[in-house]
Amino acid sequence: MKNYTQVYVKNSIEAAKTYCNAFGAEISVEFKNSSGTEYEHCEISVDGEEFLAISESQNPCDIEFVHKMKWETMTFNVFGMGTEEKVHHAFNVLRDGGVVIEAIHEVPWSKCCATVIDKYGVCWWLAI
Repeated sequence: MKNYTQVYVKNSIEAAKTYCNAFGAEISVEFKNSSGTEYEHCEISVDGEEFLAISESQNPCDIEFVHKMKWETMTFNVFGMGTEEKVHHAFNVLRDGGVVIEAIHEVPWSKCCATVIDKYGVCWWLAI
């Protein structure tokens, strides 16, 4: 099982370049939208190790508010769980008292994944 951070930001392509510059990283995986103007999913690696995933935020984001309120804008990615059953189990435990952002579904980079904010306010992306 692995875990690393994902951020949802506006201007995701620019952000990826900035993070690569800041951390000496390189883009290792990228899926852009159909117009090529934003990332649906991007991963950057440092020395061959996954470091951060980046996606375009689909909701408006007031950065001043985020900074003022110290709003949490990260998702913990837990992947390599091994089986769909393990994904379903974790999803069911975490959604109890939480909020489902994306029910279990398939995307180009994972055949079984889901996103949930648990009852403690921690956002999780779970994948096989």
